[in-house]
Amino acid sequence: MTDNNRPVQESLFDIGPDQTVGYRVPIACQVAGITYRQLDYWARTQLVVPSIRSARGSGSQRLYSFRDILVLKIVKGLLDTGISLQNIRLAVSNLRDLGVDDLATITLVSDGTTVYECRSNEEVIDLLAGGQGVFGIAVPGIMKELTGTIAAFPSESITHDDTAVADFRDELAARRARRQVS
Repeated sequence: MTDNNRPVQESLFDIGPDQTVGYRVPIACQVAGITYRQLDYWARTQLVVPSIRSARGSGSQRLYSFRDILVLKIVKGLLDTGISLQNIRLAVSNLRDLGVDDLATITLVSDGTTVYECRSNEEVIDLLAGGQGVFGIAVPGIMKELTGTIAAFPSESITHDDTAVADFRDELAARRARRQVS
């Protein structure tokens, strides 16, 4: 409750806005439903870059945030519907400055060429009535699915000095990490 006794809606997904938790490349690929080659190409061409940690030479690990993986899933969905990568780049550049909570309010609608960003049901209906829309991607649905899926995977928490502390699943990985730190 706020001071004026009106309820305040909490964040839609607790895992989403946390920019201190990252996921390695294999997990990002698996959760987003894309190949390593796609992910690597999109990172090199600046379509979707890891916002937590980018690769810094041989052996370094990129870390993708929840938001990054959400955008990867959106890109994959747009590609699956036949939209060109060039038009997807335009759409993603418009989404780049939006936070997770902002993304949770939009539906992407496309006529197969252009991607439209709709923030209300009325905008979707107006677009469809005008003959513009052919299909839509409801981002809140993708976020809900992603939140449930990603919780089952190991993540890495980022400390203030930009070092990662892994949530290891086995003793061998934990020993390797301790050796690297020493």
